[in-house]
Amino acid sequence: MRTLLIVIAIVFAQSGWSQTEEQTQWLTNLEEAQKMAKKNKMPVLLYFTGSDWCAPCIQLKEDFFETDEFRAKTQGYFLVKIDIPRRMDIVSAEQLAYNKEVLKKYNSDRSFPLLIAYNHKGKKIGEVSGYSSLRDTTYHYELLDKIANKY
Repeated sequence: MRTLLIVIAIVFAQSGWSQTEEQTQWLTNLEEAQKMAKKNKMPVLLYFTGSDWCAPCIQLKEDFFETDEFRAKTQGYFLVKIDIPRRMDIVSAEQLAYNKEVLKKYNSDRSFPLLIAYNHKGKKIGEVSGYSSLRDTTYHYELLDKIANKY
């Protein structure tokens, strides 16, 4: 009986972790997000990542995007992820082509990771480029606070 209870507890704990991870809803089309943001008067947070090759991007995901604090602070935001992976099984060929166009237009320096915040009218509020090897998310949270001050 005790073993059964432990197994049940582990299953519930793991399902809770996966549900928490799923709560962050990333969009993949910037124009659609901008339309919804304008209609709902909400900000857009645009994130450029190389999800399978960019070590700072992978660390930022763990230290920032997968936290309860990030999820709490970004309620009411439209989150857009533009991923430029090396592996071809991560995004479709069509999505990768679209992502490369967005990259050219909004991140011509090809900086990874890059976060850019826009208000609902499409005006840039701020940005944070890169991620410290010290794994300090201070600047990233300051960007979220800057957005919050505008809304």
